[in-house]
Amino acid sequence: MKNTFWIIFLFSNLSFAQKKAESSNLLPTITLWTKIPDGPGPKGEEVISSKGSFTNISIPKLIIHQPAHPNGIAVLIISGGGYAHIESGSEGNPAGEWLQSQGITAFELIYRLPGEGWATQSVPFQDAQRALRLIRSNAETYKLNPDKIGVLGFSAGGHLAGYISSTFDTMYYPLQDAVDRVSARPNFTAMIYPVVSMLPPNNNTHSFKSLLGKSSDRKDQVKYSVEKQVTANTPITFLAQSEDDPISSVENSILMYDALKNNKIPAELHLFQSGGHGWGLGKKDTNTGEWTNLFLNWLKINGMYQ
Repeated sequence: MKNTFWIIFLFSNLSFAQKKAESSNLLPTITLWTKIPDGPGPKGEEVISSKGSFTNISIPKLIIHQPAHPNGIAVLIISGGGYAHIESGSEGNPAGEWLQSQGITAFELIYRLPGEGWATQSVPFQDAQRALRLIRSNAETYKLNPDKIGVLGFSAGGHLAGYISSTFDTMYYPLQDAVDRVSARPNFTAMIYPVVSMLPPNNNTHSFKSLLGKSSDRKDQVKYSVEKQVTANTPITFLAQSEDDPISSVENSILMYDALKNNKIPAELHLFQSGGHGWGLGKKDTNTGEWTNLFLNWLKINGMYQ
């Protein structure tokens, strides 16, 4: 009888997790491309684990978390996963639901992964850049203010968010249509426990391995280090990370903050005493969950949110 109880309990929990992971499939989506560049990529349909992790991404898309009464703000959400998978279940989907509850229209990016057979390592940058252009070009459709479109990234997604925020003028793919003539510059950027630097001693992350690998030279390490790309045109930026992060050293956020201040970019950095890595909207028994209110207050201070 006891064994039967545990089987039912585990099955129920698994069913709940699977339903949660698959719930994003019930939301409206937008495919990014008329013709996907640098193919062919992986074969077959995307794979979604029971915890909501995406792999085998052949058709990149946006999952839309649309509020009933949008306030004009849009956020492109980029989950982490070391550029080897996409942690939608613990990051992108909960963040999308939270932003939606605040009246913010959230567009969760399911982006191509560089290790899945694409012709170039820059496919995530292509997808993120195209996504920002697509969101801005559809501002009227989704009742958005084109001057209040931001990007929010977690972990490797923080790297991607920060990178495209400073290199928005770089053309990562050939022009396809009128959408590609729209600005890809975010109006604000948020980086949560981000991977930032690809230079020693911070070149030991899964993101580094996925994008560069052991045979990379210093030139490429500098090229893909977000803190080295910051300019006077980088958007205002919000940063949050735990000091005991074992995956991406807290030095990543500090390096990014210093680069922003050196370029006179308004920025805010929040360091939490504990929480580790991958806490999404917050980890129990830590104060990491405070970042969401801090982020909204920061948007208010900068005239993005009322």
